Amino acid sequence: MTTSKMTTAERRYLADIFSRCIDTEYFTVENGGSFSLEREGNRLYVFFEKSDGAVDWENNFDFPAEELRRECARECESWYAHGGFLRVWRSVLPYIEGALLDLGMREIVSVGYSHGAALALLCHEHIWYNRPDIRSGISGYGFGCPRVVWGKVPSVKERWESFYRIKNYDDIVTHLPPRAFGFRHVGGEINIGRQGRYSRVDAHRAENYIKELET
Repeated sequence: MTTSKMTTAERRYLADIFSRCIDTEYFTVENGGSFSLEREGNRLYVFFEKSDGAVDWENNFDFPAEELRRECARECESWYAHGGFLRVWRSVLPYIEGALLDLGMREIVSVGYSHGAALALLCHEHIWYNRPDIRSGISGYGFGCPRVVWGKVPSVKERWESFYRIKNYDDIVTHLPPRAFGFRHVGGEINIGRQGRYSRVDAHRAENYIKELET
């Protein structure tokens, strides 16, 4: 999908939640994980911050994949994710799990930018798995999202059907870690901007995401 196929209301919604993701006040925990929770009635927004410091960059480049195991009623399943991102997510989870499991929250939206987009993707999967009662009310948005999942995930691919990666054409971060290392994108993709308009680095800048969403 591209922005040309979205309605004006959809574009405005993406611009609004991205601006909120940039401007919200974050709480930082172990391993540099930064999050913000915002409640609107029975809707919960979970925001994750972009890279902000040396610890974040160390985690960004900690490529080796780690296993994420789920104990199911019928069998044990597992899939693999970028080790650095998974470590940060595990640091954040204890601080937000109570809100994610709150039965009063009937809609949950996970949103992140760059490094934070990877955490939003992991958060989205966690909600999908642990809140089967609200799966139709779960959505997620990763702006400038790197590759997070490693290897083939056919058995759990459906978990990201309502997670969308918003990509400004040529954004360098969306091409990392390299596909040759076994990492892949999951969820839907929404392309904004125009190919060749920015350098790969400039395409990732927050101000250019806002510019393209508001154009």
